[in-house]
Amino acid sequence: MKKNIIVILRVLLCAVIMFMAMSCAAPAAEEKTDVNPPIEKEASEDKTDKRIYFAGPMFSQGEKDFNLKLVKVLEDHGYEVFLPQRDGIEAALLEGKTAEEKLKIIFEKDVNEITKADILVMLIDGRVPDEGACIELGIAYAQGKRCYGLKTDTRTIQLDLDNNPMIEGCFIRYFKNYSGDKLIEELEQYLSENDL
Repeated sequence: MKKNIIVILRVLLCAVIMFMAMSCAAPAAEEKTDVNPPIEKEASEDKTDKRIYFAGPMFSQGEKDFNLKLVKVLEDHGYEVFLPQRDGIEAALLEGKTAEEKLKIIFEKDVNEITKADILVMLIDGRVPDEGACIELGIAYAQGKRCYGLKTDTRTIQLDLDNNPMIEGCFIRYFKNYSGDKLIEELEQYLSENDL
C-alpha cells in the first residue's frame, strides 16, 4: 500500500511539472528572453515584497531545527516567512482524512502560499534535493518569483557542478557553506547589506 501511494505521488508530481511546463508558453523566436525574467508586481495593498516561501526538507528534527534557525535570520531582517513545517499542514495531523484528501489539502495550501509569496528560499541539503521542494521551486520560478538557494551538504558534489542545472538555474543567488553556522553568518551578512 505504501509503495502504491509513493507511485501515485510521483505520478502526480510529474503531472504537475508537465502542466507547469506546458502552461509556460515558449517565447517567439524573435523575442529576447532573460534567464531570470523580470518579475511582474501585483498591485495589492498588503503586498510587502518581503513574503518568503521557505522550501526544503522537514522530516527529521535536525532538518526542522536548522530550518527554524534560517527562518529566524530572514524574519529578523523583516521578511514574512511561510515555513511549511510551522505554518502549513502536516499529513500526520489530518486524522480521519483519506490519503487523497490529505494530498489535496497539503498541495493546495502550499501552492497558494507560493503564489502569495514574492520570494522562494530553498534549502537544498540532502543526498538529493527534497522532491517536494523541487516542485515548489519550479512553481515559484514559473510564476516569476525571485528564488534563492542555501546549501551546507557536501554529498552531492559532482565534477564541477554542485547541483542539477535545472535546480541551480532557478536561483538569483546560491549561498553555499559546508558549516551550517557559517552559512547562517553568510546569509546574515548578505541581508544586512542587501534585500532579497
